[in-house]
Amino acid sequence: MGDAGVSIEVFADLDSRAEGMLAQGQEMFTWIPNAYVKYPCTHEGLRAAEMSVQKSIRVNMTLCFSQEQAAAVYAATRGSKEPVYISPFVGRLDDQGEDGMDLVRNIKKMYERSDGHVHVLAASIRTVNHLLCSFFLGAELATVPSKVLQEWTAAGFPMPDQDFLYKGVDAKGKPLKPIAYKNLDLNLPWESFDLAHELTTKGIQKFVADYQSTLRRSA
Repeated sequence: MGDAGVSIEVFADLDSRAEGMLAQGQEMFTWIPNAYVKYPCTHEGLRAAEMSVQKSIRVNMTLCFSQEQAAAVYAATRGSKEPVYISPFVGRLDDQGEDGMDLVRNIKKMYERSDGHVHVLAASIRTVNHLLCSFFLGAELATVPSKVLQEWTAAGFPMPDQDFLYKGVDAKGKPLKPIAYKNLDLNLPWESFDLAHELTTKGIQKFVADYQSTLRRSA
């Protein structure tokens, strides 16, 4: 594993409270020396993250689908002694016709005027172009499926140059809808940002279903 962080996700459904997530996170954080505890980008997940940072627990905020959620993560974890990760899910935005790479671009632009404690982990990468655009935009990390890594390897590990141009298209080659940048004030309280997003809700529901399916198979 080296010095790289390893993220461990708490169990959280739509009714989970921050205190329960924090209790899980405190235990998980003791499992390995380089643990990051994953909380969802919800109101209760942000409360858990805020309390975790106060206890010097490293966090990774998952299921991010909006710039407002990213602003809230920054505000809730301000003062963290360790890097905080936020995971915008590129591919799932693409699936509903929005350009997921725009979200990464907007978050990185917003964080340009920040203290740098939140790092961007580009998640739900589906294509080599996603990966190259993540590099180009300066995402600090990316979660990439083996299929995409194999395609990148076969292509000779290309890297984007200064003239790199990313065009978001769906499976049929139709242009994806741009996601507009918002001029948000990172100094506001995290509770003032709109955290609601249907894909975050769907992501939590899918996580719970997968978790329960795994339990049934192992029973």
